[in-house]
Amino acid sequence: MPEGHTLHRLARDHRALLGGLAIRSSSPQGRFVEGARVVDGRTLERIDAYGKHILYWFEGGVAVHVHLGLYGIFTTHRPLVPPPGPNVRWRFGAGEVTVDLVGATACELWGPPDVKRLRARLGPDPLRRDGRAERFISALDTRRTPIGAALLDQALIAGVGNVFRAEALFLCGVHPDRQANALTDAEQRQLWDTLRALLRRGVRENRIATVPPRERDRHEPEGRGRHRYVYHRSGLPCRVCATPIVEWMLGARRIFACPRCQPH
Repeated sequence: MPEGHTLHRLARDHRALLGGLAIRSSSPQGRFVEGARVVDGRTLERIDAYGKHILYWFEGGVAVHVHLGLYGIFTTHRPLVPPPGPNVRWRFGAGEVTVDLVGATACELWGPPDVKRLRARLGPDPLRRDGRAERFISALDTRRTPIGAALLDQALIAGVGNVFRAEALFLCGVHPDRQANALTDAEQRQLWDTLRALLRRGVRENRIATVPPRERDRHEPEGRGRHRYVYHRSGLPCRVCATPIVEWMLGARRIFACPRCQPH
């Protein structure tokens, strides 16, 4: 599933392409016909990302809420626009720009009360100006679950997924199995700051690359995480201490860590 940096990057890119323009809107697939009709011809006033959600706000106070889920993807066409495929849930655009949405978990018309409910159930988003470390730290103090599992709870922190949690915990020297409320104040703050920095880099580079270019092993296969410290590097040497990276199941997801750099 795309992590928060992907949605913020999409919001930035779509804002540059379509912000302030009257939008043509349709649902070739037929699953969003009424919502597409409501926003057709309206001006796209702003686009907000919050965690793994993105909101397209149109004049009149209506928004299209999208959650990509595991399989959702946006595709931009310009200037030539192909006929819509059978799975295009929402097609929208202006001028020579057309965007198709396929495979999303959610694509629905919302109003301000719906957005208020969404924000009430999500934790702070490190990529947003209103994201506050204090909320994250306060929530951590109540969690007795392993920190590696807690970081995937969107009610704790919005936008963090499997890759960023593993990489941030490594960079902070925190073992994923440590109890969340056992972290020190300094560790909690460092974890927030690290996640925010990694997510921001993800927005800039439009991918998850946590290892600086000078530290990457040019001989390491691309598919084994050449751009990362621990994620998908099970059995490979740690970039810091050369200890083999280990992998195990934490909850229902795979987690990766260095047993030496991240002592339990």
